[in-house]
Amino acid sequence: MSSKTAALVMGVGPEEGLGGSLCKRFAKEGMTVFVCGRTHKKVENLCTIINDTSGNAIPIVADVTDEDDVINMMEVISNSNLPLELAVYNAGNNRPESFLDVNPEVFISMWKVLCFGAFLTSQAILKLMIEQQGMTSKQSLFFTGASGSLRGKAGFSSFASGKGGLRMLVQSIAREFGPKGIHVAHIIIDGVIKGDKVVNGFPEYAESLGEDGLLDLEAIAENYWYLHQQHKSAWTQEIDLRPFKETF
Repeated sequence: MSSKTAALVMGVGPEEGLGGSLCKRFAKEGMTVFVCGRTHKKVENLCTIINDTSGNAIPIVADVTDEDDVINMMEVISNSNLPLELAVYNAGNNRPESFLDVNPEVFISMWKVLCFGAFLTSQAILKLMIEQQGMTSKQSLFFTGASGSLRGKAGFSSFASGKGGLRMLVQSIAREFGPKGIHVAHIIIDGVIKGDKVVNGFPEYAESLGEDGLLDLEAIAENYWYLHQQHKSAWTQEIDLRPFKETF
């Protein structure tokens, strides 16, 4: 299958994760998907799965908080000669910890992944998209948020600081580049995702949430695609997703 446009998903881990589901959803639409993550084995595995099911996927191993890695990532995309139609910043990490136990190194490293990496990659992506305007009918740049984007819970000061900063960064970018024809949106995942990390790592907890108590990966990915398909006269800048039984 030959592709006319490309998508980039950053922060890809296991196949049964949000990054993996987004890659497979975009590949289903005939786009060449650049699969970007820090772990070579996971990135290559997902690309093999997509390429073996009539899709097009290209692996990129990169740390999105490293400027040189971001430059190399963009070179791979530019050299493909495919216009970048859609990009998603999905990189993140989390760790519960009492505020008085958080050391500066942990706080900075969390902020770098959750917020600084979004700054670095967005600058590079937006420059490319501006250069490529007219080569594709749509251009979208999306960011994955979380419950911590809206509220800082006890024990999650580092996470909430990074996610809250990301949300403000995205709002600023949206107000500047929306009028230039680039759809910038923030997707808040307010609940537990039914992915490898929870299902296999904490099976009893996952089971306790009951039927449809976790966010379904395909359902989340469908919402990202829905946002990308919106008509420019009615764009959504922020959307929140949660299971029907989730308290908020």
